Amino acid sequence: MTGRFALVYNPRSRRNMGDRSAYARTARTLLGENFIDPADRSRLDAHIAQLASRGTDCIVIDGGDGTVSDVLTAIHRHYPPDRLPALAILPSGNTNLIAGDVGFGLRGIRALEHLQRLDASGQLRRNVRRRCGLVVEWPEPDGPLPVVGMFHGAAAFTRGIELAHQPAILNNYSHEMAVIVSFLSSVAHLLTKRSRQDWMRGDQMDVKAGKTFQRQGNCFLFLSTTLQHLPHGIWPFWTAPGARDDVINFLHVAGQPSHLAAAAWALLRGRHPTWLQHNPDYCSGCEDRIEMTMKSDFVLDGEVMSPGATGRIVLSATAPIDFIHA
Repeated sequence: MTGRFALVYNPRSRRNMGDRSAYARTARTLLGENFIDPADRSRLDAHIAQLASRGTDCIVIDGGDGTVSDVLTAIHRHYPPDRLPALAILPSGNTNLIAGDVGFGLRGIRALEHLQRLDASGQLRRNVRRRCGLVVEWPEPDGPLPVVGMFHGAAAFTRGIELAHQPAILNNYSHEMAVIVSFLSSVAHLLTKRSRQDWMRGDQMDVKAGKTFQRQGNCFLFLSTTLQHLPHGIWPFWTAPGARDDVINFLHVAGQPSHLAAAAWALLRGRHPTWLQHNPDYCSGCEDRIEMTMKSDFVLDGEVMSPGATGRIVLSATAPIDFIHA
């Protein structure tokens, strides 16, 4: 059977490694050449190129945020912007932030059977949530090729992710617990005077978002995303009344921010009180292009990346993508 959808299956994702069911074997039998289990990440790009050449209209991704980002990157390279495939996300990775917003809602055999029914009836795009991908480009001629994800962070966010990736944490906790342990470790760093001064000072970063937002100097925290929802009601972004909120939402927190504890408590609950929106240390908005210059690493969908020798990166949005929901 070769239908209108293909399945990218990551056998190394956390939940798939522990799956003892016949799901993977069944999917391979049913989908044939449309079952993609790349031996390594470098082969995935070639597989997606083949799907693009065959005009495959839907790609199912069984993995975590890293797998989704790899597929989005390959799609960006090989599919025309006006003919992007629909995506169905089956969460099974260490991090599933993307699936929390645009996930399919089913996994395993149940997901496969439901997708077959939608495919047979020509209704794969019957129920979709539309989001853009977040493109990271290195504008220098000899820079890396662009990569695509959906959640980007820098400064304190990068430090927190690096803490979560330490073997002492990652090897002994589930990812969700690792994030909690890392958060507590980050808080502990703020309790000692030397660490607090280092973390609060932030990282040197110049940011230009759209035509009106520009900041130079130290940045305590920078976040940006093309998602529309985050877990547990967290939403640290806001826009002016009537402004667009459908491409790249961003938050910039200046170095040595005032009232950090109160601001963090509000933002972690998805609240944006007036005093916070009027505080110049905290700025948020929504744009389709953000230019950044920095020396420190940044994070895209859980992976730590370097800004390169010049420190320049550009964030932009892909054309809207249909994410299928069951």
